Amino acid sequence: MKNKKAILKLLFLLPLSVLGQTKPSLTLWYDEPAAQWEETLPLGNGRLGMMPDGGIEREHIVLNEISMWSGSEADYRNPKAAESLPAIRQLLLEGKNKEAQELMYTSFVPVKPEKGGTYGAFQMLADMFIDYTYTVPDDSVKNYKRWLDLEESVAYTAFTKGKVRFTREYFVSRNKDVIAILLDSDRPEALSFRITLSRPERGKVKKQNEGELEIAGMLDSGNPGQDGICYAAFAKVIPCGTQSQMQTHSNGTIEVRSADKAWIIVSAATSYLAGNIYRTEAQRLLNDATPPNSLMHIKEEAVKSYRKLFTRAGITLPENKHCAGLPTDKRLEAFQQQDDPSLAALYYNYGRYLLISSTRPGSLPPNLQGLWANEPGTPWNGDYHTNINIQMNHWPIEPGNLAELYQPLIDLVKRLVPSGEESAKAFYGPDAKGWVLHMMTNVWNYTAPGEHPSWGATNTGGAWLCAHLWEHYLYNGDKQYLADIYPILKGASEFFHSTMIREPEHGWLVTAPTSSPENEFYTSKNDRTPISVCMGPTMDIQLVRELYSNVIEAANILQTDSVYASDLQKAIDQLPPHQISSKGYLMEWLKDYEEVDMHHRHVSHLYGLHPGNQISPVKTPKLAEACKQTLERRGDGGTGWSRAWKINFWARLGDGNRAYTLFRNLLYPAYTHANPTQHGSGTFPNLFCSHPPFQIDGNWGGTSGISEMLLQSQDGFISLLPALPDSWDEGRFYGFKVRGGATISVEWTDGKPQKVELVGGWNPCLKLKTPANAQRTLYNGKEINTEEYIKMTLKKDEKVILTFHY
Repeated sequence: MKNKKAILKLLFLLPLSVLGQTKPSLTLWYDEPAAQWEETLPLGNGRLGMMPDGGIEREHIVLNEISMWSGSEADYRNPKAAESLPAIRQLLLEGKNKEAQELMYTSFVPVKPEKGGTYGAFQMLADMFIDYTYTVPDDSVKNYKRWLDLEESVAYTAFTKGKVRFTREYFVSRNKDVIAILLDSDRPEALSFRITLSRPERGKVKKQNEGELEIAGMLDSGNPGQDGICYAAFAKVIPCGTQSQMQTHSNGTIEVRSADKAWIIVSAATSYLAGNIYRTEAQRLLNDATPPNSLMHIKEEAVKSYRKLFTRAGITLPENKHCAGLPTDKRLEAFQQQDDPSLAALYYNYGRYLLISSTRPGSLPPNLQGLWANEPGTPWNGDYHTNINIQMNHWPIEPGNLAELYQPLIDLVKRLVPSGEESAKAFYGPDAKGWVLHMMTNVWNYTAPGEHPSWGATNTGGAWLCAHLWEHYLYNGDKQYLADIYPILKGASEFFHSTMIREPEHGWLVTAPTSSPENEFYTSKNDRTPISVCMGPTMDIQLVRELYSNVIEAANILQTDSVYASDLQKAIDQLPPHQISSKGYLMEWLKDYEEVDMHHRHVSHLYGLHPGNQISPVKTPKLAEACKQTLERRGDGGTGWSRAWKINFWARLGDGNRAYTLFRNLLYPAYTHANPTQHGSGTFPNLFCSHPPFQIDGNWGGTSGISEMLLQSQDGFISLLPALPDSWDEGRFYGFKVRGGATISVEWTDGKPQKVELVGGWNPCLKLKTPANAQRTLYNGKEINTEEYIKMTLKKDEKVILTFHY
């Protein structure tokens, strides 16, 4: 029995591919080392991350920590902004958008802080280099393979050099909170290497103890007299083998010779998350993880901890045997020529993996690059853009059964409120109530407009984040949580309720000044000046309507603020309705302006279709058709994340084949082998989304789109396989969540649900749309009347099995 247990334990620890069980929907793999960072494999535990390139002679591993932020908190209030507001609004009311925009360019901007820091940027932690020395007589390399096992959250590199098989394992432990690398070979004393740590700037490396290096420094605060974020990271090498030798040099290198195998353990902490004890905390984590008895079980415990989250939900789709066996980069290229449904399953499972890896309670939300960066100056500061990007990062969390990963975003929003209250009054006058957030923020609670009003004036970032706070309630039903976030929702609504004005033609209540995110229009055929500044763009109105409605419902649930809720309902009735142009598309602005770029990447005015629920083929078919015409007009191109959003739009419209076309566009290779440095929109070999450059929001937008194709619940009922592509004729998903908290698993063949398992959530009332053409329906084995909807009352955790016959 003991031997059997030992064998089972060994099988648990071995990668699936070693066992001959590589799963196309659960493994990324490659037959050569990464040639650039966008080919490396991402690993993380929600705070710490790494990306190894699998180099043979020299391996480069980029290390990350989620709170490595330069900059510091500062005062960006501009007293001239509120003073100019009446004039800006008057110009807008007179239809003089160009003049209003010119005035905003000079007055309605954040000021450079006299005291305090700068906006800052998310940055890499450090570079680790491992230089290997081989003593084998034959230098040829055979059977090279590196891969990422999504079931384990472990990456591997393996190859034969001469007659020696070398293997490397990489993982980031959630429970030990350290980075771990195991170097191994199948011949004693064959392993020799040198390890170094470095950083392009603001990092000093020194010998700490024997076999231990430290890299530490302080990031730029933006103010010479103010400390920035301080950090410390330790790397400890533990060689194994009776003949192994190790030497730690004062220049910050560790050399190991003639080892059988070796562990490298990395810990890190910053003053942002750990305060003044950041260095002590990093050292404690290292010490706790490195006793020999810990290393015996560190991988087993790390995999177990990860699987508690990952195994909650997943997808299986049909395999194209030819494509499924290809390395992932070649599989990505082949997908443009032939169908490969299980690649969508891999992409979905990878999306959930990336979420688990890049955020966790007590940490920070995933930023524009999730957790992973390879330079101090990340694109767009690696910040939180609040006009789509941070929101898209969170779309798969609730449906993907990862609710606790919302906590960092909720905490971020709470921290933004005091700053948002100051910005409301500074930019919109003393009568402005509540709090406001414009189109970007950071870890320093930035809530002022963006640097340039052409894109920075959008002021509904707070309203959009409140939609996420409300969505979290719809899935968990926790009234204590609702009471906790209610002041945030109410404060956001108070800002709009106190600052919106009436446009002159219809007397509608509108936001002003504002913009439709990053888009521009012409006011006339004669004046070709690109204009952004406007009143009441469609997305603003959708967000305000949604925010007011959610506050009203929350107040009713909590039995509070009945008078205020009544005022909000009156305001809702005075908001502009959705408007359809004479050409049949949904209008983006109050007037049917001509877009500067008809194919612009932002399709913000379809927010009400997705992620909102004000438009749907079921409830508002004419508006849904107008959304369809809008998407036809915009086209199927765009940046990576834009293509991802369009998958969700077409899924909500019930067109699975068109959604799948957009998925194929999303996975268009970002570069070719012939031109590897010319990055375009699409997907990199490691399946990171290319804006370009890399932005991770497209990964999660695509993950969400696949989920929306398989299950929806936004219209007050559960819809099974609402946008199923023809080639996904059979498959299975399990563990998906719907609003109300129920968990759904579905098996289907011939494009029709055969077996559905429902597990009750917090809301006992469930309404499921009966699949089309179902002739008989069995409820826990007993036949029931087959009507358009199946209504059920389920207690929490009560399970029901539905089977359908056609």
